[in-house]
Amino acid sequence: MYKTLLGGLTPQEFLRDYWQKKPLLVRNAIPGFQGLLTRDELIDLASDENVQSRLVCQKQKKWLLKHGPLETQDFSCLPKNQWTLLVQEVNHFLPSARDLLLKFNFIPYARLDDLMVSYAPKGGGIGPHFDSYDVFLLQGQGSRRWQVSTQPDKRELNDVPLKILQNFDPEQEWLLESGDMLYLPPNYAHNGVAVNDCMTYSIGFRAPSHHELVTQFLVYLQDYLEIEGWYTDPNLRLQSHPAKISPTMLHQTQKILKKIKWERTDIENFMGIYLTEPKTHVFFNPPEHPLSIQKFVQQVEKGGVELNLKSRMLIGDDGAIFLNGEFFGVGIDTYQNLTQLANEQILYAQYQLNKETRKILYQWYLSGYIELSG
Repeated sequence: MYKTLLGGLTPQEFLRDYWQKKPLLVRNAIPGFQGLLTRDELIDLASDENVQSRLVCQKQKKWLLKHGPLETQDFSCLPKNQWTLLVQEVNHFLPSARDLLLKFNFIPYARLDDLMVSYAPKGGGIGPHFDSYDVFLLQGQGSRRWQVSTQPDKRELNDVPLKILQNFDPEQEWLLESGDMLYLPPNYAHNGVAVNDCMTYSIGFRAPSHHELVTQFLVYLQDYLEIEGWYTDPNLRLQSHPAKISPTMLHQTQKILKKIKWERTDIENFMGIYLTEPKTHVFFNPPEHPLSIQKFVQQVEKGGVELNLKSRMLIGDDGAIFLNGEFFGVGIDTYQNLTQLANEQILYAQYQLNKETRKILYQWYLSGYIELSG
C-alpha cells in the first residue's frame, strides 16, 4: 500500500528523506481516486452548524471570507470563478474519510489533525501562503496547479481576512490530476489554483507552538499538581516604603515556586490529555436508547466496537489510555485490547472480554465515544 502512496518509497525512506525536509510529488498515489463526496454534498456539509467551514472569494480584486454554517444564498451571489469552499474535519462525518486518514498511519496519530476538503471552480484558490504544519495534498476530481517556494519573505497583505503573502516567488510548479498527491513540509510558501472544477483533500498534521505547549502544560499542572503550605513571614520587619515588594518576599516566593516539579509520567499524561482533547465545537451524543451492559457485552463479543468518528484516542506506557481528553489507567489485558482499538479505530469481535474491558467499553458507549460495529 505504502509503495503506491509514497511513489515507490517505503515509510522509512519517506521519513528519512522527505518528512519536514522537502516536498514530494507522487503521481497516481491512489489509483482511481475521484474523491469521497460530490460538490453538492460538500456544500450540504458546510451548512451544518457542527461543521467548520469557510467560503473564500475574490471580487474586484478584494478578498472576502465567510465562516459557516453557510446557507444556499451564500453561494448564489458568488463570482463565476475565483471562489473556494473549505470544510474542516470531514473525517468526523464520513467513515470513508477516516479510512483515508488511516492510509497515513506511518505518521503517529499524535501528530494527525484532520482531513480538510476544498472545492473550487476554474481559477479558484485562497492565495499564496505559508502553513506551520505538514500536509499531504491529494487531488480528487479535476485538476489543480500548485506552485511552491522556499522564500524567506513572509510579509502578508494588510487589511485582508486571510494570511496571503505580499510577494510570492514560485520556484517549482506541478499540475495535479485525480489521484496525484503533493507532500509539503512546514513553512513552504505555496499557492494552489484550480485549472477546472476540482476538489482537493488535505491531510493535515498538528504542530502546536512552543508557547501553546508551555501554556497548556501549566494549565495541566494547575489542575493536577498539589503543593502544600501557605506564605508566612513571622520575622516581618518594618519597611520605610510600605509599597515596595521586599527582597525577602521575592526570595521566599522563589523558594515556593521551586516546588513546581514534574516527572516523565506527568509529561506523558499531559500530552495524552492535551492531544486527545476535543475542540470546543465537538460534542458527543450518548445513545438514545442505550443497551444494558449485558446486551452491550453480547453485541461487542459478537460484532466488535469502533471509535466514534469524532473520537481521538492515544496510548501511553504502563496501561495508560487517553480518550477525548480523559486518562484511563488499566491492567495489561485491557491495555492490549484497547491498544488494538487505538491503532485500528476498531476492536474486532472477541469470544470473551475481561471484566475491566467490558466496564470501560460500556462507560465509553454511554458517553458516545464508541459505537457498536455492524
